[in-house]
Amino acid sequence: MPSPNDRTLPFTGPEAIDAAVLETFSYAGPEQEIVTTTREFSAVCPFSGLPDIADLTLRYIPSNQCIELKSLKYYIMSFRNVGIFQEHATARVAEDLQRVLHARSLTVTTTYNVRGGFETTCSVTLSEKA
Repeated sequence: MPSPNDRTLPFTGPEAIDAAVLETFSYAGPEQEIVTTTREFSAVCPFSGLPDIADLTLRYIPSNQCIELKSLKYYIMSFRNVGIFQEHATARVAEDLQRVLHARSLTVTTTYNVRGGFETTCSVTLSEKA
């Protein structure tokens, strides 16, 4: 009989992350920094199946595209049942967004709720290749 400590809740793998929903719109204005924040980012601990909840901040300087916010919301929601480490989730968001935005500079920061007495903040910065 399995121990209660071996218990896990069901979750999906990173293949369920839906980057195809990300949409952009053209931007041709002056250089500016755009900051978008949500307190509703969640994924799943791949050890326990329990939710990891974080504040997520996207900070970028567009080259010629901006992220459409409704598509960003659907993309972020696709992480909801995905078993993924906090560090990998942050990197995945940054990589997927940079792939569609080609931003001059892009930083994704996640600050996860305290777990086991630890607050974890992850930050990934990417920039447009010259």
